[in-house]
Amino acid sequence: MAHIGTFTAQNDSYTGTVRTLTLNVKVKVKIVPSDKASENAPDYRIVASNSLEIGAAWRKVSRADRPYLSCTLDDPSFPATIYARLVEGEDGSHSLIWSRSKGD
Repeated sequence: MAHIGTFTAQNDSYTGTVRTLTLNVKVKVKIVPSDKASENAPDYRIVASNSLEIGAAWRKVSRADRPYLSCTLDDPSFPATIYARLVEGEDGSHSLIWSRSKGD
């Protein structure tokens, strides 16, 4: 797994950047709460600072009983959907960690 983003928590939202070899979002990316229309609807929407939605996130809990967000990022300019997890580090910062598959 690779670290592809750094975020800071602000109330119930997160603000940061996403960077890969082919993707460099220089504008801020926000992960903001979403109104859940159904049980399976995402808990969060992921938007670029230009208000374009580029993904969604769901609250999960790891086997070690640590909360995280399971994220998907997608855009027509991406070669494929990006699956990642937003996890809190020991210092309180949040890292977006890429995964090849969406298996949670």
